Amino acid sequence: MNKVAIELKGVSNFILKDVNLKIYENELFVLLGPTGSGKTTLLNVVAGLTPHKGSLFLNGNLSNSIPTNKREIGYLFQNLSLFPHLNVKSNIAYGLKVKKWPKERIEKRVEQLLDFFNIRNIGDRYPLHLSGGEKQRVALARAIAPKPKLLLLDEPLSNIDFRTSKYLRTEFKQIHKKLKITAIYVTHNLLEAEELADRIGVIRSGIIEQVGTVEEIFLYPKNKNVYDFVGAPNILTCNMIKVLGSGLAEVICRNIPIIIPYEGEKVKKIAIPPNHISIYKEKPPGPDINRFKGVVKEIEDLGFIIRVKVKVGDNLLLAEITKDIYEELSIKIGDEIYVILKLRWIRAV
Repeated sequence: MNKVAIELKGVSNFILKDVNLKIYENELFVLLGPTGSGKTTLLNVVAGLTPHKGSLFLNGNLSNSIPTNKREIGYLFQNLSLFPHLNVKSNIAYGLKVKKWPKERIEKRVEQLLDFFNIRNIGDRYPLHLSGGEKQRVALARAIAPKPKLLLLDEPLSNIDFRTSKYLRTEFKQIHKKLKITAIYVTHNLLEAEELADRIGVIRSGIIEQVGTVEEIFLYPKNKNVYDFVGAPNILTCNMIKVLGSGLAEVICRNIPIIIPYEGEKVKKIAIPPNHISIYKEKPPGPDINRFKGVVKEIEDLGFIIRVKVKVGDNLLLAEITKDIYEELSIKIGDEIYVILKLRWIRAV
């Protein structure tokens, strides 16, 4: 059984409402929810920065009265908060100096982190002369410099462009595995949650609505609040199945043939999350597996995410794409487009 690293029991305050939550050792736990839902407040409770009722346990120890500087926590804030008057090396060393580490030990630790994050070439630069991605690496290096047992990250990629943040998500996932540290990562971004999380907790209005794996959250949202936020999965009724072998089958859903992963189960309906339906203006290259022509019926702008309803045969599919992709496609209601249903995300339900 996995060891519990962080546990909240009946935690409440001005926004959180009776939160009960367990986060396991070395887990990358993503706290997902809209602005104002209580994500940062929960981080601050764990860090000891916000008063609360109820009990907080860190590594099995009741920690309500332990001061912030004794909790062995690294905290990466949304604005990164690098000191503009200090160069990269000095920013990384700052927390170690506060903790009164010996000079030689500080220098050794800074050198280790410059190599670990591959930022040795920018060690003497100041924040003003760093890219968004470089600032993120430096801030993360500073957060883990004192070798904390827990790492808290409050939307660290929210101010970075889409392409850079995509690259940094992949990089951070690899870094987390190497660090072997328990981490809570806060975001409102569904793509970040999906790509990073070992498990996800969906929070809304101070209430933890659902905790589960990426698949459980996106394919099996447990209530309307989770449905509304992550997007209800497309549920298609199937009236025929043909086993293809090699773990695949073809199902017919209202006259549309769809290839699905198949493990011998009875299939009456299939589900696919909206964010795993890709949209193209022109016919995409590649094999014609789960690729269909459709017509745009509705477009809903949710800010970062755009929801597009597409009629494919007799099926109405809901797809979700980022604002960047939507603007690049320049689609409108009535346009003929192409959709691809991502095979590995289709499930029998």
